[in-house]
Amino acid sequence: CALILNIISSRIVGNFFRSQSPGRSEMASLAQVEHRNQDATVYVGNLDNGCSENLLLELFCQVGRVKSVYMPKDKVTQSHNGYGFVEFLDVLDADYAITILNMIKFFGRPLKVSKSSLNNKAELSRDVGANLFVGNLDPNDVDENLLYDTFSAFGTLIRQPRIMRDEDTNQSKGFGFVCFDSFEASDTALECMNGQYLGNRQILVQYAFKKDTAGDSETVGRPAGEAQRHGSRAERMLAAQRRK
Repeated sequence: CALILNIISSRIVGNFFRSQSPGRSEMASLAQVEHRNQDATVYVGNLDNGCSENLLLELFCQVGRVKSVYMPKDKVTQSHNGYGFVEFLDVLDADYAITILNMIKFFGRPLKVSKSSLNNKAELSRDVGANLFVGNLDPNDVDENLLYDTFSAFGTLIRQPRIMRDEDTNQSKGFGFVCFDSFEASDTALECMNGQYLGNRQILVQYAFKKDTAGDSETVGRPAGEAQRHGSRAERMLAAQRRK
């Protein structure tokens, strides 16, 4: 393992200061993907301010076949938030990247490399029920990354936004879900974004229906019967108790 790390380190140092080949530059541009294979995606944390998507790509392509790299950025300053996501073509490559690159020093800082937060139980435990339904999305102009950039301005998202897609064509069905770590954030997002234009459409934002009460009809945002929405008084009380 030590030998492998030495080989990787020597290749990285040599490659960081070379111009990117056309193939790798095009690969880096795939950061704006509409759909990721979460099983083949790793979370990369503790990134230095000097890190870029191209440098992250250069590092991770040493250990596997990289499909896309995405580093969420501040909408105002355009600086990244200290973490990113790397999607591989194969789940085995993602697992290998975690084994080899976790805690390796990059710009003098040890990287935290793990499976994407969507599959992280610690992240899922932060789900207090502050989950929003976002409807009337433009299927051509609005993807998961745009939802993230828009709604993360109101608070911390516990997972990447999810847009429901056709299984055969991967085309957006025009609605999705955004999950915050607090009701303060979700309330603000709902108040500010409901009825606003995102892309070319006026979007609908409301609390999502609970899966255990909505059944299959949750996917259209209008379940019948005794379906219950998130954001209830009981959920808010439980969320307040968990903070203590």
